[in-house]
Order: sequence, then structure tokens, then C-alpha cells
Amino acid sequence: MPTTRATTTRDRSAVRSLLRLWPYVRPVRARLFTAAFVAIVASCAGLVIPLVLKWLVDGPVADRDPAGVWLGALFLLLLGLAEALLFGLRRWLVARPLAGVEAAMRADLYRHLQRLPVAFHDRWASGQLLSRGTTDLMLLRMFLAFPLTFLLVNGVTILVGVIIMLVQDLTLGLVILGPAVPVVVSCFVFERRYAEVARRAQDQVGDLTTVVEEGVLGIRIVKGFGRHRSQARAFWELSRTLRGTELRKARLLATILTVIVTLPEVAIGAALVLGSVRVADGDLSAGTLVAFLSTALALRWPVDSIGFLLAMSQEAATATERYFEVMDAEPETATAPTRVSKGGPDRGIRFHAVGFRYPDAPADSPPVLEHIDLHIRPGESMALVGATGSGKTTLTALIPRLHEVTSGRITLDGVDIATMSRQELRAKVAVAFEEPTLFSASVGENVLMGAADEAGTAEVNRALAVAQADFAHALPQGTDTQVGEQGLSLSGGQRQRLALARAVVGRPEFLVLDDPLSALDVHTEAAVEAALRDVLADTTALIVAHRPSTVLLADRVALLSGGRIAAVGTHHELLRDNAEYAHLMSGTELEAAR
Repeated sequence: MPTTRATTTRDRSAVRSLLRLWPYVRPVRARLFTAAFVAIVASCAGLVIPLVLKWLVDGPVADRDPAGVWLGALFLLLLGLAEALLFGLRRWLVARPLAGVEAAMRADLYRHLQRLPVAFHDRWASGQLLSRGTTDLMLLRMFLAFPLTFLLVNGVTILVGVIIMLVQDLTLGLVILGPAVPVVVSCFVFERRYAEVARRAQDQVGDLTTVVEEGVLGIRIVKGFGRHRSQARAFWELSRTLRGTELRKARLLATILTVIVTLPEVAIGAALVLGSVRVADGDLSAGTLVAFLSTALALRWPVDSIGFLLAMSQEAATATERYFEVMDAEPETATAPTRVSKGGPDRGIRFHAVGFRYPDAPADSPPVLEHIDLHIRPGESMALVGATGSGKTTLTALIPRLHEVTSGRITLDGVDIATMSRQELRAKVAVAFEEPTLFSASVGENVLMGAADEAGTAEVNRALAVAQADFAHALPQGTDTQVGEQGLSLSGGQRQRLALARAVVGRPEFLVLDDPLSALDVHTEAAVEAALRDVLADTTALIVAHRPSTVLLADRVALLSGGRIAAVGTHHELLRDNAEYAHLMSGTELEAAR
């Protein structure tokens, strides 16, 4: 399964990527800077301990002064307590604001996803989007809470510690600094390699999330066709691929940790041998050697942590890239409407030489729709008929601007829809799709999604009556009954009727129905059609139809063929004069006549 990937690790800077988080971090920068300062003080307090040890060894211990020894022990205890309390304070300072940063980023991502065009969602796997809103944001919060602070804190600690060691003894200090160059080179190589593998792993998590989501949503198909083994096999293949990538990450991390841990340990061992010889020769005091080695040991964790801090930083950088790949996608623009005079021949819905090609279609492929000229007069209902794949659903999606026209224009009562804000356009146009989508909410809440905010129970009941969805009142909690994910607790016909109720609840000026009765039985269809006639009398409607019974709801019929409008007329006119239309209607026409 392909992953959506816009950036390669070779042409990006981790620092530049992470700097894009600044707008979210800026509101809490005071607490983060304070936390970093507190952590630096705590870490430096730990470096004072070796100096106390030096004083203790060369002073009270050498002079056999018990009171001095107890005083030194008290100093060490107080320094340890201060270090622990300061690190606890740092944790408290960052916990709440960083949870807020994560929540703000997640809210912005969700809000942005709602504003992105349908074409974007057609290209992106849902699991990739889910992983960006969950796993990636968790990685960013962890980075801001720990690696971001401790890359600075440990850098300052190492610098201060090295200065202390050089001041105590220059020769031993240079011995300790010996591994610095190979460690830095190893970290540079590790960073580049780990970045690529980390990105691959995060993309694979998105693929795996997609498979899990599809398997759960399609569980009835999986069970109905006995495909659980093949689904499990597909899941295992992706899991095994992800496992291999994670093991590659582990090997890289193990390699860098081996270098970072081994070379400083060798340097400390060399310093210990050299220092012991010099103490024996009287060139160095025992207290200085103890303090020097204690300082070197205190720097072990800041040095040893470089590997996994770099790893977490690289994962955060790739998570930032993945997050902003979505945030950088162009949303649907909300332009101010340009008013033109209503009236005249442009009233109703009018297509002016409209053409459409999907944005990701090959350049040499023919357009889906070409030179569509069609006028649906005010208060008129027009049925749209065509063979499967002729572009009927695509054409209806252009009216509410789920897709943007490639050429030409569409007007509603003389106003070009491209000049309307989407909020205004979608307040005028209601849509019912062939595949009804319901949300994990109550029946009433699902219906009211098609109405203004002030709509209430009366509007819901009217819409349910129009859609012949009175079954909702017989549910356990009536219209307050939760329909479950995707509304799968209801039958297909029930879901379709609720979707139709959602379309008509707001009494829209323009109504677009994409084969809204396909899942209904004959008797329910007849009742819905009778109720729809009253609704259609007060609105301008375009209805995708496949059956003569649905076609007869409309005043006129448009035949879509080869991406063009081939004929327009009444059902009986086209049946008499157009062979293609007669062929499309023939099967159901004959069945209806029996």
C-alpha cells in the first residue's frame, strides 16, 4: 500500500522542520524557558558535588576531622535534595502547557481537515491522517517535554563539566576530551541515517492504521466472504515490514550508543590510570583526582543520552514534517460573494460550458465532463440519467463545490458559485448522496446537520415525515437514539431515509439528490416519492435517477452521455425520440409494466 510522502530526508533540515513548531510553543515559552533554566541549575548543582568531594578528601578526611566529614556529608545531602526538587519542578512546569500545545495542534489539524477539498481526501489514506493526529503529535509532545530541554541542558552541563575538569587538571582534561571528535562524527552520520528510517517507520504506521480502520469498518464484508485470513495476512505483512524498520532503528541506536558509551569509558579509564600514577608521584592530590573522576562520571549520563536524544529529535522532526504536509495543503478558499442581479434567464441552476477533470488525472486523459450546458429553471426538478460511469455523481458534486469546475461556470439565480463563500453556498444547497453516511450521534443530531443552528424538534419531525423515516420514533429512545458508527445499527433503507431527511430539513432553495431512493423497497419508495413531490414543488432540484419511478418525480430529464449532455426533455419525449435513453430505461420500464 503506497504512503503519501512529500518530503525526502536528504533535502531537509531537522532544525528547520522543528522551528515550525514555534507558533504553537510561543504562548507557553515563558514556562518552557523557566523549566530549561531550572533544569540547568539542577544539573549544575550536581557538578558542585565533585567539588565538595575534593574539599572533603583533601580537608576533613586528610585531617581526620569528624565534624568536617559530617558537614561535607550534609552539603552533599542538601545538593542531592536540591537537584531532585529542581528536576521535579521542571516536570511540573512543562506538563500542563505541553498538553495544551498538543491539544491545540490536534484541534488545528482537525479543523484544517474539514476545510480541505474532497480531492485531497480522495488522495490520502485515512490511516495516514489518523496517525498524524495521534502518534505524530504524541512524539512532538514528548520531544518538547524532554529532548528539547535536555539537548540544551546536557550541552550546558557538558560544557561546564569540561571547564571544571580542565581547571582542575589540564592534562587529564585533554585525555577526557580525546573521544570528542569521533563521537561528533558518529552522531552526524547517525542523524542522517536515522532520519530516513524514522520517516519510513512513521509512514508505515499510517499504512497499518489504514488497514486496521478498513478492517473494522468493513467487518461485515470480511466475515460475510470469509476473508478474515487474507485480512490477517495483509495485516501481518505490514506488521512484519514495520517490525523490520523498527529493528533497523534499534540497530542504528545501538551502534551510536556503543560508540558514545565505549569511547568516554575508555577515556575515563585512561584518566584514572594516569591520575593514579601522578597521585603516587605526588604531582596530583587525591582530592583533585576524586573530584576530576566524579565530574567525569557525572557527565556520563549527559554524554550517554546524546544518542537517544538525537533519535527522539529526528522522530520529532519527521513527525513535524508529516504534520505540516497536511497543514500546508491548500484549503477551500472562502471568497466574498459577488452580487449580480437576480432574475432573467439565469435564474435557477445553470451550467455554462462546464468542464471537469480530476486534479490527479493523467494529462492526456479525456475530461470527465466536457462543455456541459444545462439550465434548471426556478422551481423545476430535473432528473439526470446516464450509464454507469458517465459522470452523474461528479456533476452533482460540482454544485456544492465538493469539486471545483475545471472550465466554465455554474450559477445559482445568476450568482457564480465560485464567487460565493462556501458557507453561503451550502446554506442554499442541500445534498443527499447515494451512499448515506451517518455519524456516531443520535438520529435527531444526524438529521439536524442539514439545518440551521436554531432548528429543533419540529423541523426534525417534519423532515422524518417527508423521508418516510417515522421508524425513528419507534427506536428505544426515539430520535435521541444513538445510531452507532456509520449508522450500521440501521438497515440500508433506514440510513438512506435519514440521509434524505437531513437534506430536506433545512428547506433548501436548491436540492441535489444522488439516487436517493436506491435502497428502498417498492412500497416505501412510493410513499417517499409522494412526500417528495410536495418538497420539490418549493425548490429547484437536480435528481440523479436510474429508475422510471424516480425519473417521473422530475419535470424534465437530462441525458448525460460521454461526459456531455446528449438530450433534454420530458421522460416520455426522450423515451420516444432517444434510443440511448430508451435503452437505459428499458429493463426497469418492462418490469414496471408487468
